[in-house]
Parts: sequence; C-alpha cells; structure tokens
Amino acid sequence: MHRASGGCHCGNLLVDLELSRAPDTYNPRACDCDFCRKHCASYLSDPQGSMGIRIKDERHWGRYQQGSGTAEFMVCTRCGVLIGVLYRGDGRVHGAVNTKAIDGATSFGTEQPVSPKTLPSSEKVKRWQSVWFSDVRIVTGEA
Repeated sequence: MHRASGGCHCGNLLVDLELSRAPDTYNPRACDCDFCRKHCASYLSDPQGSMGIRIKDERHWGRYQQGSGTAEFMVCTRCGVLIGVLYRGDGRVHGAVNTKAIDGATSFGTEQPVSPKTLPSSEKVKRWQSVWFSDVRIVTGEA
C-alpha cells in the first residue's frame, strides 16, 4: 500500500489515504460541474484502498449537497478548502478526495475531465460504489 495525506489549510479537516498502487499511476477526475470547477477540484479514489477523515472541530465541518443532492461535499467552514466528497449508501460510506487537498509531495497522473452531471442519479450511485473508496472512516475530536 502507498500512503498519502493532506487536509484543509487550517488543519481542521485531515485526510489519510492508503492507495493500492503508486500515486503517479492515478489520473484524477476533474468534474465539470459548476461547484467543482469553482473549487478547481480533481478527485482521486481507489476501491481497493482506504480513506480516513479526521475532524478536529465538527462545528467547522461543512457539508454541502448540490445537483442531485445525493453526494455530500466536505468543506472546512473556517478556511474554505474542499477536501472531498462522500456518498452514504448500501450500509457504507464511499468517498473521493480532492487531490488539491493532498500534501504537495505527492504527485498524481494527468487530470482527466469527467461530466457526471450528464448521468441520472442512479447511474452516479452505481459509479460511486464501483470507483470510490469503499472503506471510509470518519473520526471526530482530537483523536
């Protein structure tokens, strides 16, 4: 497993990744929806890997839903950084991380444009369940 970590600018939302292959072999997906474009987000996920999210102060954990309202974007309300997106379903939490929130020492492959807004909600969910991290753990407090 390969490890990567990062988080928001103020350190309130932190993310730890375990990737099944080297980071430079992933091509992050640059979503073309208005929300993601305005955040310059590109997403990385690995269904064979895992993602851990540590939230120091829940009062500054912003959750935003847009479009179909099915996914939940994680934004720090203190510094404004978008760290990723979650989908809660099938008894699990699936997620993808915004590569812009990963520490600079980690480099990924070339971004590829994607247009999930063209998919119906049911197709989005199927896609998320198949390509996003399916082992997402969220820990709150200083732990």
